[in-house]
Amino acid sequence: MNDSYSRLVRVQVAVIGWAIALSLTGATVSALEPASGDPIEQEWGHGNWPFTPPAKPAVPQVDDSLRVANPIDAFILARLEAEGLHLNRPAARRQLLRRVTFDLTGLPPTAEEQRAFLDDDSPLAYERVVDRLLASPQHGARWAQHWLDVVRFAETDGFKSDVLRPNAYRYRDYVIRSLNLDRPYDEFVAQQLAGDEIAPDDPEALIATGLNRLYPDEDNAANLFQRRQEILDDITETTGLAFLGLTMGCAQCHDHKFDEILQEDYFRLQAFFAPIVERDDIPLADPEQTQEYERQLRQWEQATHETRAKIDQLLEQQRATAQAYMLSKFEPAIQECYNTPASQRTPYQEQIARIAAKQVDRATGEEKLVGKLSEADKSKYNELKKQLEPFEALRPAPLPTLMAVTDLGDQAPPTFILDGGNWRNPMDEVDPGFPQFLDLSNPSTPVNVARPSTSGRRAALANWLTDGHHPLTARVIVNRLWHHHFGRGIVATPNDFGIQGDPPTHPELLDWLSIRLVENDWSLKSIHRLMVTSSTYQQSSLVDPGDERHALAMQRDASNQLWWHAKRRRLEGEAIRDAMLSASDRLNRRMFGESTRPKLPEGASKRYAWTPDERVEDRRRRSVFVFAKRNMRFPMFDTYDYPDMHNSCAVRTQSTTPPQALLMLNGDDSLELASQWAGDLRKRFGDQTNQLIEFVYQSTLGRQPSADERSAALEFITSQSAVDDGQPVADFVHALFNCNEFIYID
Repeated sequence: MNDSYSRLVRVQVAVIGWAIALSLTGATVSALEPASGDPIEQEWGHGNWPFTPPAKPAVPQVDDSLRVANPIDAFILARLEAEGLHLNRPAARRQLLRRVTFDLTGLPPTAEEQRAFLDDDSPLAYERVVDRLLASPQHGARWAQHWLDVVRFAETDGFKSDVLRPNAYRYRDYVIRSLNLDRPYDEFVAQQLAGDEIAPDDPEALIATGLNRLYPDEDNAANLFQRRQEILDDITETTGLAFLGLTMGCAQCHDHKFDEILQEDYFRLQAFFAPIVERDDIPLADPEQTQEYERQLRQWEQATHETRAKIDQLLEQQRATAQAYMLSKFEPAIQECYNTPASQRTPYQEQIARIAAKQVDRATGEEKLVGKLSEADKSKYNELKKQLEPFEALRPAPLPTLMAVTDLGDQAPPTFILDGGNWRNPMDEVDPGFPQFLDLSNPSTPVNVARPSTSGRRAALANWLTDGHHPLTARVIVNRLWHHHFGRGIVATPNDFGIQGDPPTHPELLDWLSIRLVENDWSLKSIHRLMVTSSTYQQSSLVDPGDERHALAMQRDASNQLWWHAKRRRLEGEAIRDAMLSASDRLNRRMFGESTRPKLPEGASKRYAWTPDERVEDRRRRSVFVFAKRNMRFPMFDTYDYPDMHNSCAVRTQSTTPPQALLMLNGDDSLELASQWAGDLRKRFGDQTNQLIEFVYQSTLGRQPSADERSAALEFITSQSAVDDGQPVADFVHALFNCNEFIYID
């Protein structure tokens, strides 16, 4: 057995032993999850509740009025008291601080933040913490990921080639900025669906339309008719899930088997998106910058016109050959779309021609053509390129661009109901329109609001969705917020408010919150604040079967549908990584810009692996900024149930698997961070081991160690130091990283 292997075994034994010691000394204070049981039977049925505008209910009167911090508690207590139940006792202050800090920012509270909160005896101390967290730029970084899950954000196409979308990160940054600014949710929705129609001169609004570019796409597909239809199907389904909370995609092939969604409704919704085209050419620059760029470009083009013309002439034959070969891969109908003069194309032909042109342009790029030249022509080409070099200083750097969509113009291609959802089998043509069971005013009225340069269809859809009386828009987003704060939505299936989804446990509360959102100018932060300052949120997660009240609650509501105690929740892989980086003071808090590419572990797919950032600090940005590659999810995130980025994900699965424990125990990131932090700790605390232990507990678990924990840690560090000076501190830190209490919120 070699020395390195012996040391690895010793370290692992030490870590495992220390983790067991933590468990035995009670370090992992956790809620006892009640045994599974049937939920309380709901008297309030599904009915048509989700599809009728919310009516603001009266706030109930309750007996335990002292626990009513805001109206949320009155609604929760009314249900509990009807069952003879009560709210759990308030959570300990340290526990509550850790919970709300992770919930609102995705990071643990620092030792200094803990000290400040515990020393603040004001009755407004907690509210001040909430306001500070909501104002933090880390709030947007945390909550953006929840939204990105829903809209299946990724920076690559997926499929076999998984091509990079170089400007997709701008959409992610838009979401973060919007949440930090508390952009009204109605504006947030409208910009994403139709920013180009609503505010065509606003770069933020144009970036927001990147939502409609997040579909998986096979960029080298030969059947462009099918490719276009699959893109529209994906957009239609995701729009229904994200904004309506309905499985509209189930009506693609036939009428929905459970909800009142007709196949016609599906294609009427799809018709809003029928005219869109991809735009990767819109400059992210103000008019002055654009004018200056165009002036410099004209100057360079004039100076190099003759030489560039010779290059084009030299490549002309190869370009024609490559273009003909590329077009031959398409069926004749697609070739006809491409070859028809632009002024004579129908809107549908124009869309297909633009898709084909991207493939043709890639096949006829200058670099590819040069490789096919004869040796003599290559020499001529190289000589001509040298002639351009003196003018390179005149050539302006390309302006940055964004990923967006616009309409073809004021005319749209027709939309047909497709028999069986098959693009080859069109039936009746339909106009854009709203689902008939939701369009309460006049369900048969088509939507046609064309204006110069755009059809106006998506703007009409956005206006309909953001009408304050819309039955679903506010309910759906408020339910998403509740889900992430309380561990389960009032409707436990946030993407499905239909019959197959779970019925609401507290429909009146969801209605009250939805109306409150609209009344508060669609401010999401106002709803966050209301939720986390409620007594319901501030409850303890601890359940004691020996307590009579708890025993009764476990008997009557074993699955905690009535929220009589807080739910213990495991952090996502992103939050675990961020917590390790933050606790060890290695987190790079730089916001926005191109994504970070951390180092991948050995054994990662070489085909889809990325080259890590050169600087280690660049690899340690927050996890929301990690490169989102469809065919190579960052392994740590993937191990902890990261979504596949191909489909909308409203509720992540939560598996418990051996690779999760092994990753934390043996992973390079946790071992490296523990070792580096240990070096900092030894420099800071020297031989003051008690203070070191206390600081590490505060930074990782958000609390002080118990007397037994302190004693065990001190003995461990002291005894192991005799064997390997310095390493015991790293092992101690690593053990806390591997503790359940570190990766769970109580």
